[in-house]
Amino acid sequence: MIQRIQTLYLLIAAALMTVAVFSPLAVFNVGAAEYTLSSFSLAGEGGSFATLWLGILLAVSALLPLATLFLYKRRQLQIRLCAVELVLLIGCIVFIGIYYWLSNRMFTDFDTTYRRFAYGALMPLLSLVPVWLAMRAIFRDEVLVRSLDRIR
Repeated sequence: MIQRIQTLYLLIAAALMTVAVFSPLAVFNVGAAEYTLSSFSLAGEGGSFATLWLGILLAVSALLPLATLFLYKRRQLQIRLCAVELVLLIGCIVFIGIYYWLSNRMFTDFDTTYRRFAYGALMPLLSLVPVWLAMRAIFRDEVLVRSLDRIR
């Protein structure tokens, strides 16, 4: 079963979330200083602030599709792990929004000339689709196996 289409979907989701872990999520230009929000820190010329929980959530959501991939003999568990992954991805989107909002509020006293989301912030949104497609494909496999067991 490892050669099925859900393998490709789960690999795509893991790759997208790995990109999110290692790429910037948002950029803020405050006067002459530039701050970058990444998975584990908000760093810039004025210092660095830890965003540990966001990094942990992104890392777990990058590793869970790989763990799900190797549980191909336990399809019910795979379906549940895909549902957990969907919840984690929604949590990542919420956490990125919260950290963006908090970072933006932190710089309101200064002259913030430029602020934007980077491409890393889009990866959890893009990962929702392959995880959902993988969950559907695994469910179809489970229905097929159960129907074949019924015929015997």
